[in-house]
Amino acid sequence: QVQLVESGGGLVQAGGSLRLSCAARGRTFSSDAMGWFRQAPGKEREFVAAISWNGGSTYYADSVKGRFTISRDNTKNTVYLQMNSLKPEDTAVYACAAGLQGPFRMGTYGRISSWNYWAQGTQVTVSS
Repeated sequence: QVQLVESGGGLVQAGGSLRLSCAARGRTFSSDAMGWFRQAPGKEREFVAAISWNGGSTYYADSVKGRFTISRDNTKNTVYLQMNSLKPEDTAVYACAAGLQGPFRMGTYGRISSWNYWAQGTQVTVSS
């Protein structure tokens, strides 16, 4: 059974930093893209960032570009999201995704239905 297990969420003041981790168990994703999405209260889930299988390509939503960094360690079957200069509007439940169906491009990785596996989600709250 495939599981994506997250850690690192919590409460932080505006301007602070957090690092989320997502470890895959049950199979390896070293040949697959991985991504992060978030869902704020009352809003739809939205794309945050994605990374190619070897980390050579990364993509970000405009709202987080320059502040967030996605990375991965295939020896640990883990993807990370380093979040700096956090803002109250970054408050959301963050979930990692794996098992992308299709080519690694915006029309695919930005779509929720393109991903086969999802973590439960971890709460990130940014206070003003």
